[in-house]
Amino acid sequence: MSSSSPSPSFWHRPMVARRADERHRASTMLELFFDLCFVAAVAQAASAFEHELAADRIGHAVLGYAMVFFAIWWAWMNFTWFASAYDTDDVPYRLLTLVQITGALVLAAGAAEALEHEDFTVITWGYVIMRLAMVTQWLRAARSDPGRRRTCLGYAAGIFLVQIGWVVRLALPEDTGLVTFAVLVLAEIAVPALAERKTTTTWHPHHIAERYGLFTLIVLGESITAATGAVRTALDTHAALGDLAALVAGGLLTVFALWWLYFAQSAPRLLTSLRTALLWGYGHYLVFASAAAVGAGLALNVAHTAGHGHISDRTAAAVYTVPVAVFITLVWLLHHRTSVLRRAADVLHPVAVLAVLAATYAPSPILTTGVITALLITATLLLAARDTDGRTEQAH
Repeated sequence: MSSSSPSPSFWHRPMVARRADERHRASTMLELFFDLCFVAAVAQAASAFEHELAADRIGHAVLGYAMVFFAIWWAWMNFTWFASAYDTDDVPYRLLTLVQITGALVLAAGAAEALEHEDFTVITWGYVIMRLAMVTQWLRAARSDPGRRRTCLGYAAGIFLVQIGWVVRLALPEDTGLVTFAVLVLAEIAVPALAERKTTTTWHPHHIAERYGLFTLIVLGESITAATGAVRTALDTHAALGDLAALVAGGLLTVFALWWLYFAQSAPRLLTSLRTALLWGYGHYLVFASAAAVGAGLALNVAHTAGHGHISDRTAAAVYTVPVAVFITLVWLLHHRTSVLRRAADVLHPVAVLAVLAATYAPSPILTTGVITALLITATLLLAARDTDGRTEQAH
């Protein structure tokens, strides 16, 4: 997609800020390709997560997954917000984006080693490749956009300094790994808030909402793919069809309901300020991570039903129901942010979350979870229809 300002050449265009109110702004083919390549990293992280869960290393699995997924999510998110403000679609922009994609593939290659063996060497270098390409993009923007030069340079300097920290971390003793990771994560998420405190970039609310929606689709799709592979493996080992049918039905109901729940919201209306945009954008870490974990949890339960793995029935159920509960909770908080429960619709999501968690102890946890999430969507639709009818009657 071309810049909002006419450009003299496809080979090089001034990286001027795009208008935040630009009409008909949609994701470009390069952005879609970028998302598609990130699927590899999400798939590797989810697969390694499932492997650790199956080995009954629950705490190690959750911590490692949280760390690996942060790298995936943060690199994706930073590119997304930058592209919303400065996508020129010229040759240098495309080449730097392809470098970031290369870094994502390197990150994907190191995801299993990082999660299973706490070896963050490969994943760190893949992450640093992506982030240094992002530094170059910000320097281009600083050169072409004098009005926001300080903001762009703030991003470039902040990102560059934190990347030095990630590389140095590889040489530090292993017992400092978790502490240094936490410090560097705080430094990473502080960069946007500090860089934009004086002058904000011109990100496009509808474009941002669409980009996040597309990545949600990708992650939910990866959950379906992971579960399908697990079912095929279980069938090859002659697992009981009745048990698998209940898992598949419950899994499909759940994923369909999570999709419906997410896209029933109107995200652009919430993105009215930097503060709300940061809260909304940062909160999607748990939305994306939990969506991918749902697929890993479903695959684990299929394998468990087929007699693989070393975990209890209750643990297998929990690694599925907890991510579902987290997803529902975060979508509710991010899109509603209800501080006072005033209407029947306001309590639907909290009640559904409690019911999903309770489903951990049900005879068929996956199917029960699917039914609960389907009922949540049904109740939401019925209440919305009642409210619409009520407003229509008042208008007349």
